[in-house]
Formats: sequence, structure tokens, C-alpha cells
Amino acid sequence: MSNMQKGRVTRGLISVRADGGNPPDVNALVEALNKAFADFKAEHNQQLEEVKKGNADALQALKVDNINSEVTRLQAAVDAANTQLAALQMGGGAAGGGLADAEYSGAFSAHFRKGEVQAAMNKGVADDGGYLAPVEWDRTITDRLVILSDMRQLANVVPCSGAGLTKLFNMGGTASGWVGEEDARPETAGPKFKSLGFGWGELYANPAATQQLLDDSEIDLEAWLAGEVDVEFSKQEGAGFFAGNGVNKPFGILTYVEGGANAAKHPFGAIKAVNSGAAAAITGDGLIDLVYDLPSAYTANARFAMNRKTMGSVRKLKDTEGNYLWQPSLIAGQPSTLLGFAVQDVAAIPDVAANAIGALFGDFKQTYTVYDRKGVRVLRDPFTNKPFVHFYTTKRVGGGVHNPEPMRALKIGADAP
Repeated sequence: MSNMQKGRVTRGLISVRADGGNPPDVNALVEALNKAFADFKAEHNQQLEEVKKGNADALQALKVDNINSEVTRLQAAVDAANTQLAALQMGGGAAGGGLADAEYSGAFSAHFRKGEVQAAMNKGVADDGGYLAPVEWDRTITDRLVILSDMRQLANVVPCSGAGLTKLFNMGGTASGWVGEEDARPETAGPKFKSLGFGWGELYANPAATQQLLDDSEIDLEAWLAGEVDVEFSKQEGAGFFAGNGVNKPFGILTYVEGGANAAKHPFGAIKAVNSGAAAAITGDGLIDLVYDLPSAYTANARFAMNRKTMGSVRKLKDTEGNYLWQPSLIAGQPSTLLGFAVQDVAAIPDVAANAIGALFGDFKQTYTVYDRKGVRVLRDPFTNKPFVHFYTTKRVGGGVHNPEPMRALKIGADAP
């Protein structure tokens, strides 16, 4: 494979992007998506009519599936274009704009390549510490993790400074009563409290490059860090925030659903499951039941979360009047909708299968919290494995459900959970 493909240049162990940072034409992509979806609806309706007549056509079914795949591809292109625009606006990542602190990053660049500068928390002052990860790096990783990590986009993110975190919950129980003017007023019952702890996990990456490669190559530090470490961290976080067992990683939101490993963990109970209406599929009625099972107090900021394969199936569903439940976005930067609510593509949510959790619906910010401990640390190690220089990067993060009530899970099945 060539070392230069689609604007990406590879040099040894380190790769940088060289796409020039031109903003994508999101409006054109949205227009193409809407046209493809209109074609999909027309072909799918014709297919259904032929099936009703007993004239099922395999070629037409294949055509419908191909158009459906094209809609999925265009939706992914729209999402990717919006992500790139967000990265450009943030000034982070390979295609980002100017550095927020060029002097500081320049000093760290010299340390990164040759180890000649001891970049401390004060700008480029060699004698003021041994904290080798500059603030610019920390900001870059954090910004791109927000873009790449589904849960960081959806949930509440809180920085913490302690080794762990415990949240206190008021379980109620305060009593009162009616009394006359001169009646005795005995002591009444007070509220009861329960606590819930959130542990921490540590993510690490330890890439290496030879000293000669560092000396001889022109390396964009932000591109290397954002293009390698943040992508890997976001993958690990995504798995942890949705399915993590809490052992050296976050407690995943799916584990709090009724029947899950942490269903009894929260003082308020488990995330309620609503059945899909079919043994191994999602039905329109099941989605409607899911929406209306969530209390109206939590619907203002509610959204669906499902993986792309599930979205492809849901896109074919209609209401009783023949209207498609799924609608593509008509505005650049806005998500597609299902039953009027935004839909988030989340790869970590399981595929549709019997007894699986095929989708989530609710207000993620009121349900799940990501806890960040300190920031990202980078330790430059030129000694352990000569002639390689290791860049030991770590990040401590936790997560868990702080309130199960604003969330519902769609469980694939026809019977009550």
C-alpha cells in the first residue's frame, strides 16, 4: 500500500494527516441524503405492494437494500463532515486551525523531538517542574474525545480531583401531619439517604519511535497525538461507557438495564426495559411504546441511540397511515429523527437479536455521568528501550448511571420483561 493515500502520509510508526483542512460541503451531502431517502421510500413502497400481490421480486428487494445502504453511506458522510467541521472550529486535530498557545507547543515540540526542553506547567520555563504533558496536548485530546466518543457527546461530563467519587441520594421518607392550634407536635420522620460509588479505570497508550525518526521527520505533534491516541482512547471509552463491568473501567449504561449485572446497583432501581413487540425484531408499535413509557418530564432532551445496522432496519418502519417513522435531516448539522426525536449512531449498542438491548431512548445527560480524573499525561521515555523513544500516555476516567429514571431500553422480545 502506498505511503500517501487520500491525503494521509505515513512515516514509520507515526502518521500525520495532510488533507489541507478544506471544509466539507455539508449542504450538498444533506441534499444527496434526502434524495436517496426519497428514492428508498418509493422503491420500498413498490416492493411492499408487489409482496401484497404475491409477486415478491428478489431483484427489487436487492435494489431496495442497495438504496438503503446508500442512505446509510450518505448519513455516515454527513456525520463525518459535521465532525470535521466541528474539529476545524475547535482548532484541534490534524485539520485544525492555529494553535491556541503556539509558544508553549513549540517548546514542547523541541522536547518531543530531542528532549532538550523540560516543558513545565509554566510556559517553557525549564526549571519549574517535570510535568511533560503540556496544556495544549491536554486540550487537543479532550476536544477530540468529545467529538469521537459517543457518550461524551451525549452524557454529563464532570472533572474530579479525588481518587474516587461517591454520590448521595435522598430516598425521601420525610413525614408531616395536620394539627390544631394547641395540639402537641411530636417529632416526625426524617429523610433517608443512600450512597452510590463510582470507581475509576485507567487508559494507557505507549507508542514508540526511534530517535532518528524523531530527529529527521517533520512531525505535527497535534496530528500525531489526536490521530493515534485519542482515537484509541475513544474506542476503549465507548466500550466502557456502554458495557463496562466496573473492573478497572467505568460501569456501562447497558449493565443498569433490568436483568443486567448492575440492575440492583442504583438506589433508584434499574433502567426500565420496554419490549420491541417481536421475538427478534423492532416494530413500530414497540418504538411508540418506548417513547410513551418515558415520563414527559424527560422528553424535552430525549433521543434515540442505536447502531448503524439497526438504523437501517428501523428506516423501513411505517405508521398506520403509511408514513415512515424515520426522517432524514433537512438541516446541515442536525441529526436524523425517529418519531420526531433525534437519533444517535452508537456502535457500542448491540445488534437486534432475541433478548438483546437494541436501542436506548431518553435524556442521557440526566442519566449518565462521565468522571474525568485530572487530564491526559504524557511521559517521554528514551531510556527503557533504546533506540526507541516511548510516549507513555495515560488518562483516568470513570462513569456510571446517576439517575436511571430519564432512560428507557428497548429489549428485543415479544413478552413482558
